[in-house]
Amino acid sequence: MIRLYASAALALAALLPATSSLCGAPARPNIFVIVTDQHHAGMMSCAGNPYVKTPHLDGLAARGVRFERAYTSNPVCIPARFSLMTGMMPSAIGMEHHREAGNFVAPGILAASLCTVFQHAGYHTVYAGKSHLPGQAGVLDNPKAYGFEEILAPEDKEGRDPAVDACVEFLRRPQAKPFVLYASLINPHDICFLAIRAHLQRIGKPNPGFALPALKELDQALQMPAGMSLNEFIDKLCPPLPANYGVPTAELSAPWADKPDFMLFARQEWGEREWRLHRWAYARLTERVDAQIGRLLDTLRASGLDKNTIIVFTSDYGDQDASHRVEHKAFLFEESARIPFVVSWAGVTKPGLVDKSHLVSSGLDLIPTVCDFASLPIPASLRGKSVRALAEGRPVADWRNCLVVENTASRLVQMGRWKYMVGNARITSADMASIGLPSTVVRESLVDLQTDPGEMKNLAADASARPALEQGRRMLKQWYADNELALDPGYIVRETTH
Repeated sequence: MIRLYASAALALAALLPATSSLCGAPARPNIFVIVTDQHHAGMMSCAGNPYVKTPHLDGLAARGVRFERAYTSNPVCIPARFSLMTGMMPSAIGMEHHREAGNFVAPGILAASLCTVFQHAGYHTVYAGKSHLPGQAGVLDNPKAYGFEEILAPEDKEGRDPAVDACVEFLRRPQAKPFVLYASLINPHDICFLAIRAHLQRIGKPNPGFALPALKELDQALQMPAGMSLNEFIDKLCPPLPANYGVPTAELSAPWADKPDFMLFARQEWGEREWRLHRWAYARLTERVDAQIGRLLDTLRASGLDKNTIIVFTSDYGDQDASHRVEHKAFLFEESARIPFVVSWAGVTKPGLVDKSHLVSSGLDLIPTVCDFASLPIPASLRGKSVRALAEGRPVADWRNCLVVENTASRLVQMGRWKYMVGNARITSADMASIGLPSTVVRESLVDLQTDPGEMKNLAADASARPALEQGRRMLKQWYADNELALDPGYIVRETTH
């Protein structure tokens, strides 16, 4: 057992006496969490992206605080969503990937989950859209096991228009109790199917039936203006290739070890034309979800609920968006790992503040943050931090100096200027050769984000960067010890291996 969770159940019990007094407290704030899918931090116009227009997210950021250095706990759906819901790292249940979605989730973890805590404090807890939550039978993909009392539009398990419509209807209802509404929306995740479809066509296989709604959205996103040829469309309208389109020197091997065929297909066979079309569609799908979010925010204001509602907007992880000649997710590069994180409460958070320095872990910090705003005790089992003081523009003396992002067979330590990444020792040259990549295994990577924001140069073998490399190794071990989690020995490097 990686960790004993009895303390979580005791922490929850400590909440119960406070419930009666809280129930009588006036104007307890509502909590509205909006989660998009595969949405990287730079995919908002307020983040300086000229190729996408996100007026509703921009407005939310203008009314609240946007954290530029926010990271997912794992850039894959189910692990990331587990973290958002529980405040725990996915490795707490031995999960790195979807393959471990059926792993056991201890009752103590569920007892300290987001909506179990708020339900016991007298809140009505409501879920809509994509779930993708791990656990054993009865818990797997079941928001009610994580404390949600009501599921809106249960027929919409992806978070498309029916889920949005149901959230609008909910926000228009008279509210007898304060609520937590968790709206989990699918886009811009539909971008996944551009490379998948192209690869399936290449090998002569049909599109999977479950992908049909996504392909419909994708085709709408790819529509060209009338009377314009494809070449003219790409040349004049599609975003250019990113500055870090190239393949990095001495790229970390482990993240590639289990990637699907279509990801390697896109890297090896797509050219500028295909990548620019991908970037266009990704932007349009982002605008699609921005419009859905606009409907939700407009309804919140029209209902008069906005003045007493804390809004948190984030995503589970990002898309590579052609950076490093990669689409999709599951890498430790900034595009996959860094996500939007916006906190807004009218009259409380500092309008228009952009926090560019504090490292935020969306999965670890969501529950502490909303508990803090709602004046609820933060479960003692959690190791995340509340961003409330930062969001109110107040200084915080003791903030973390690093955070960890997990992935299949790799780990990232984000240290501010430096990023240390290490692959698990179990990845061998035979693993790499079996997927058609160079068989020389690159075990460690070190990137200086100050001089190399595009992450194009691995400095792990550079003698001048050796102090940062050793610091990354130390911080990885210390972070797991501080968070009372077991670190797989395969991630510990005792001597330089490249």
